[in-house]
Amino acid sequence: MEVKFVVSDPKTGKSYQTVISNSFIGKKIGDVIEGESLGLKGYEVEVTGGSDNSGFPMKKWLNIIGRKKIVMQIDKKLRKKKTVRGNTISNETAQINAKIVKYGAKPVTELWNIKEKAKEEKPEVKEEKKESAGKKEEAKETKKEEKAVEKATEKHEIKKEVKKS
Repeated sequence: MEVKFVVSDPKTGKSYQTVISNSFIGKKIGDVIEGESLGLKGYEVEVTGGSDNSGFPMKKWLNIIGRKKIVMQIDKKLRKKKTVRGNTISNETAQINAKIVKYGAKPVTELWNIKEKAKEEKPEVKEEKKESAGKKEEAKETKKEEKAVEKATEKHEIKKEVKKS
């Protein structure tokens, strides 16, 4: 069974995702895993969470393998029943979240062959927004002028009718 493995880098704040076979059955949230099993030579990662194939999140404080319905207190007065998954990775786990604890010699992007997208500043978009805002203002002014003309025309027609009668 394949699992999404999301590794976050605390130094840069970026996350990297790959698909792996689920060889981490039995591991718990908080366990440290050698990065070589993930293709990250020299790295160590700590499991921080995950979710199952239905999207139910894993909770660190729930020491079971499967799902469980629990009552969670959301507010001082509001309590709600929620379904959550225990802190142990199983066959039903669809995603595992982890963070880097120990860094290797090469960056993650190089080891996983990830091409990073360069951040491009888009000044044209800002100019387009300014232009569209200017067009909107012009349209508003045009509508105001049209309404003023209509009112003036109506008044003029009313005056003509009054004079005729």
